[in-house]
Amino acid sequence: MLNFNQEKYLQVTRGAVALRSEIEEIVEKVSQQEYKNIFLLGSGGAVATFYPFEYMIKSTSSIPVYAEIAAEFVVMNNQQFNEKSLVILSSLSGTTEETVAAAKYCKEKGATTIGITGEYHKPLADTVDYPIVNYAENDFAGDSNQLILSFLIFNLMHKKGDFPKYEAFAEQLEALPELLLGVKEEADSKACEFAETYKDEPYHILVGAGNTMGRAYSYAMCVLEEMQWIKTKSIHAAEFFHGTLEIVEEDTSMILLKGEDETRPLMERVERFAEKYTKKLTVFDTQDYELKGIVPEFRKYLSPIVTSTVLQRVSVHLEEKRNHSLETRRYYRKVAY
Repeated sequence: MLNFNQEKYLQVTRGAVALRSEIEEIVEKVSQQEYKNIFLLGSGGAVATFYPFEYMIKSTSSIPVYAEIAAEFVVMNNQQFNEKSLVILSSLSGTTEETVAAAKYCKEKGATTIGITGEYHKPLADTVDYPIVNYAENDFAGDSNQLILSFLIFNLMHKKGDFPKYEAFAEQLEALPELLLGVKEEADSKACEFAETYKDEPYHILVGAGNTMGRAYSYAMCVLEEMQWIKTKSIHAAEFFHGTLEIVEEDTSMILLKGEDETRPLMERVERFAEKYTKKLTVFDTQDYELKGIVPEFRKYLSPIVTSTVLQRVSVHLEEKRNHSLETRRYYRKVAY
């Protein structure tokens, strides 16, 4: 595959899987502290990675959960947050200013903190009670973090009595590095075709729902806008019919991220509309991938990571077709703001 290092990918994702026992030890400790709610804090792609897990906790468990933007969280005086809160933060570099500030704020308030990051001896790892560290770079960090969060979040729900099949689910998670590699190989030709067709497209509408909405939000903002300088709009499938539909014309590009959770009918409604009114419709559907060995009842929980691993192939081909490196920035960490 174009610009893909298989050995590196498996090293990163297997590294995440290898953290299972360490994560389960952390869950055992924090569960004994009888936390009252969970806060998921991050910035940019990190908080977007939390959104699917917020949805899955809400739809699977009775644990109160709040995914919040780190910079807003520290100024909003959130009345649901207190010393009985369990806070999970994420920053790949471990230096994201807003996220580190949120970690310090939570520590000062007496909350229990877990940090998911790529390196020890960085501000986030040094601040939280429980750092979970797996080295990754931007290209594979999304898959690494989602694997770690799957072990962490579903075990937290299990300890609260809300996800009794955690052991079976976790065993299946251990097979994901190789399964996701297969997904990338299957998705590659479609990703290449999309990039060739839309390399000069100036604007895309991305639609998601349920546990793929976070992926729509992050792919629009963190890849197409930040890394490719393409204008986008991300919208929830249900909200699409309350405004965004009015700007759709036959030459409007729409990208639908279809998963397999309860909200799939909402996506199918948008798909039926788009098929009538635009000639530029692309659907990335997790149901297209076999995921051999994964039992049907667990597939819906894997829609976010399958979607992101497919979109990673789209990014690589867009970079090549557009001759625009994914590393190029005008402002981000280039200028003061």
